[in-house]
Amino acid sequence: MPMLLLVQINLNSVAMIRSTCENALQVIRKAEQEFSLDPEHIIEKSYHMTTVLRNLLSTVKKNVLEKGFSDENEEINFFKSIKPQILGKLIFYNKVFRIEAACPVVTGKMHHKYFSNELNLLKQEYKEHFYNTDFYRYYRTGRTEWDHHFFCRGKIDLHEGVNSFVFEIDTQFSTYYDYKVARIIANELLHSYLVSKIEPDTQQTPIFSDGNTANRDFFWTDSKNALIELIYALHASGSISHGKAGIRKISMVFQLLFRIQLGDVHHAFHRMKDRADSKSIFLDQLKLSLKQHMEKDL
Repeated sequence: MPMLLLVQINLNSVAMIRSTCENALQVIRKAEQEFSLDPEHIIEKSYHMTTVLRNLLSTVKKNVLEKGFSDENEEINFFKSIKPQILGKLIFYNKVFRIEAACPVVTGKMHHKYFSNELNLLKQEYKEHFYNTDFYRYYRTGRTEWDHHFFCRGKIDLHEGVNSFVFEIDTQFSTYYDYKVARIIANELLHSYLVSKIEPDTQQTPIFSDGNTANRDFFWTDSKNALIELIYALHASGSISHGKAGIRKISMVFQLLFRIQLGDVHHAFHRMKDRADSKSIFLDQLKLSLKQHMEKDL
């Protein structure tokens, strides 16, 4: 087969995988915008989202197994960022459905006690499976040097004492650690949800859309790189949570707030460091815009 044709086939495969991933994330955003998790219909809506996400994951899996990845970076990005977003929300909505379906009452002290207990169980799970683990610290601090080990297939080290379910996973569509990231994402969403049930006035997570048109009009209009630059600046300056919040946590908050998918923020940041001109283009422009606005009001 001619070399040119081989290259064309490979490029088509790359385009197919990227298109599949982008379409998958668009399906999630559209599905979440079309309904709200209001108390009256929450069981029905969370079940619907579970079905949508389950079918979506199946479709993405089929495409990935058929087309494969063009290189290691694409594989890492998929198992570190794309699949965990789909699987994480699938776990989250399924858990919401199970919790709400088993809730004994809709209001009152028993209702508060029920959700408080679920929150305590979530905190216990965090302590048992995530707190103080090497991988959790690695992921939370935004490190990348071991991505080839954690997010490439066929590199599961049994000497690390992995959970038994690893022997049942499809090794062609899992690295084991992509599931861990999905659990982290799901637990963060579930934590916000349970807190909102216990203290309704504190609910601020954009994922629980109330259908308000004003909220839908609130979105990021600059480039993704601009937002990533801002995220890293806030992290480096210690402006959020006294510097204790990791890049992953901050980027997730901004992605939920602005309903945007940033992809591999760490890879994008490393590309910024290689810029020939200013390495902080957006922040430079931000400073200039603010200065001009101040001078205009004088």
